[in-house]
Amino acid sequence: MLEDTEHGSWTYLVDLAPQDGRRRTRRRDGFATEVEAAQELAAVLEGELNGAYEERRTTVTDCLREWLATPKEELTVKTYAGYKAYVERNLIPAFGRCRLLDLRPKQIKDWVAAQRKAGRGRATPYRVVSTLRNALNHAVRSWRLKFNPAEHCVPPKPRAEERTCWTPKEAAAFLRHNAEQYADQPADLFEVLLGTGMRRDEVLALHWSDVHLMDRKLFVRRTLSAVDNGDLHFNQPKTEASRAWISLSPRVMIALHHQADLQMAAHPESRLEGLVFAHADGSPLRPQLVLDQLRKRTAELGLPRIGLHDLRHAAASIMIAAGAPSPVRRSCTGPASRRRESPFRT
Repeated sequence: MLEDTEHGSWTYLVDLAPQDGRRRTRRRDGFATEVEAAQELAAVLEGELNGAYEERRTTVTDCLREWLATPKEELTVKTYAGYKAYVERNLIPAFGRCRLLDLRPKQIKDWVAAQRKAGRGRATPYRVVSTLRNALNHAVRSWRLKFNPAEHCVPPKPRAEERTCWTPKEAAAFLRHNAEQYADQPADLFEVLLGTGMRRDEVLALHWSDVHLMDRKLFVRRTLSAVDNGDLHFNQPKTEASRAWISLSPRVMIALHHQADLQMAAHPESRLEGLVFAHADGSPLRPQLVLDQLRKRTAELGLPRIGLHDLRHAAASIMIAAGAPSPVRRSCTGPASRRRESPFRT
């Protein structure tokens, strides 16, 4: 134990068991008293013996930021951005100053109760505490914590709200309105969404290299998503089963041919390449722009207000109404088959 007479603090220094043949020395300073330094040294030695070292000065903020800095190759950019938002906006303000070793399940449950009392709803507390549980699980796995205080504090996962879904007649009226009044890029995009059951992010990331017009099919290879700061990122599809070939109906073929003609007319000297649906300079369309057009055109017809993902459910309803076989229908509502059929056959 060493005393820093200049700064009035104490330091401990200890040699630990070698790893890979290399000597390990741990030194920590800044302790106010010799007793505090001795307690921390005892915790280090106990951690060496038991395989879990709980550093007393580590705060919840330290733990959360260390977790965010850990490489997460399996996560999409959008998922990671969501974790970071929950950490910075919710977890650090609520628990950040608390020492990691002092965090208790009651504090977490009290926070959830306060959120519910404030009328915040069920989804956000569920996601926030799930994020905290993931971060603390990382601390347990890295031998920084003996148990996870958030393990049994995650509130029940809220049930998904019942979605409004267009009938086949409403979907047909929407497509007819687009064709007669607009005949533009969004109109073709909506034809593809409703005619294939593809996800919004899949259509916005669709490249001409994955469209095989001669064979009347396309391949889902990537997705496009926007994160909180507005940046757009290309990612892998949501699931492995989402990487699938999709057969194209005559209506979808017409929409894609129309897009090809528009792009070739705008750039007659260039080849048909890049994104199928894009701005004039080839940059990707923002999901919000497409949603705004959907809501504007839906309001013009007085149809029920829906979101872009609801078009996928509408496509499934059309499949069911058309008597499509169940493996095909599941491609829009659950686990996908390796080849997805279009719901529009004529």
